[in-house]
Amino acid sequence: MSLVPRSFGRRSSVFDPFSLDLWDPFESVNSPFFGDIGHPGRNDAAAIANTQLDWKETPDAHIFKADLPGLKKEEIKIEVEDDRVLKISGERTKEEEKKTDKWHRIERSHGKFLRRFRLPENAKLEQVKATMENGVLTVTVPKQPQPKPEVRAIEISG
Repeated sequence: MSLVPRSFGRRSSVFDPFSLDLWDPFESVNSPFFGDIGHPGRNDAAAIANTQLDWKETPDAHIFKADLPGLKKEEIKIEVEDDRVLKISGERTKEEEKKTDKWHRIERSHGKFLRRFRLPENAKLEQVKATMENGVLTVTVPKQPQPKPEVRAIEISG
């Protein structure tokens, strides 16, 4: 069970202290409940701009996973900024339209996306690794080991 609320199937970052995404109060206007399904005026760039990622923490690392079907690794850029911000960006280009083609539906999103996450203090920024397999991007940020508490025996006098 997640402590981060979900709104119409999209995970909201309102209560996520590490997310740098901004909450858009008008975002729900584009939900399927307001007639966005196949709407010709739909903002496709906004659809990919909200690329959803999973972030899990294991004892050894922070792991980010994003479904990016159809993108090549060369179309994705991963950076770590000085202030411990992980930045994942890229662009999916729109398929070229020919005058002889007759489109019945365009639902796949295209455009640029950008996600930024502030990494915790224990992240090893120099050892970030990324892999792309079957359209799933996995970014692994190793963690520094927790210092073991020093236990010292105290002699009882008297």
